[in-house]
Amino acid sequence: MLKAILFDIDGTLVDSNDLHIAAWDEVFRSAGHQFHRRALHDQVGKGGDNYVPSLLPDISDQEAERLADEHGRIYKQRYIAQARPFPDARDLLLRCREAGYKIVLASSASGEELDHYLKLLDAAQLVDAHTSADDVGPSKPCPDIFVSALQKAGAEPDEALVVGDTPYDIEAANGAGTKTIAVRSGKFPDEALAGAIAIFDDVAQLLARFNASPLSRVEEAV
Repeated sequence: MLKAILFDIDGTLVDSNDLHIAAWDEVFRSAGHQFHRRALHDQVGKGGDNYVPSLLPDISDQEAERLADEHGRIYKQRYIAQARPFPDARDLLLRCREAGYKIVLASSASGEELDHYLKLLDAAQLVDAHTSADDVGPSKPCPDIFVSALQKAGAEPDEALVVGDTPYDIEAANGAGTKTIAVRSGKFPDEALAGAIAIFDDVAQLLARFNASPLSRVEEAV
């Protein structure tokens, strides 16, 4: 039986992917590297520890860490204040809670960013637990964040679902033994999200079709 829903935040509950891309663009340009926007976008969803080496595979660990730290600083200083929740994001969390699920936010964001998003979503009373890049070692697409989220939810992998917007959410969820519902709000094509068990335009559509989605317990009650 489904017990817990593990929600990604950036690009799923909060419209922030483009803001992260802008911050990464600043970081790379200041370090003498230029990438097309598509290349920057295609790595969104990874934490900085995996994002930087994906684009600069020959970079030293020390320089990769420096760039990742600089991204976090610039994002929090110049961009995070522009982030807004997607329509019905909080309502979906509330609907999941009303359905009896435990809700865990599982993000590659830093703990400070996650705290900001909790306030932005007005979701502190709706969320049972949360896990961030500060709580684990490797970030997505490594499964550690979802493994931690499952532990905090007290759920087995087959008792939870992930809701995310990137192929790295799907890869990380698969690594943790959990299935994923994908949303297109992260601007990835359906073929990149093909590993999900269902795809919706955004959390508003997922909420509107809740009873026909994998989140519903209607079939279990029949």
